Amino acid sequence: MRLWLRDDERRPDPVPVKTDDRRAVLVGLGLWVIALVVLLVFGVGTGTWMWTIVVGIVLGILGLGYLTIARRH
Repeated sequence: MRLWLRDDERRPDPVPVKTDDRRAVLVGLGLWVIALVVLLVFGVGTGTWMWTIVVGIVLGILGLGYLTIARRH
């Protein structure tokens, strides 16, 4: 097996698969919200866990915003 192929020996790149990235972000965001509700209802931990969940939710919202803007262009 060779590590390098000439351009005329290469097979063409596969066609990119169409995916719904917004759905994946929404599922993740929903899981973070469920984790927040569970943490608040049962009061399991407040310090590090709470901030981890809040950061997960904020990053999910930012990712959703980015995907919304990227979809328009």
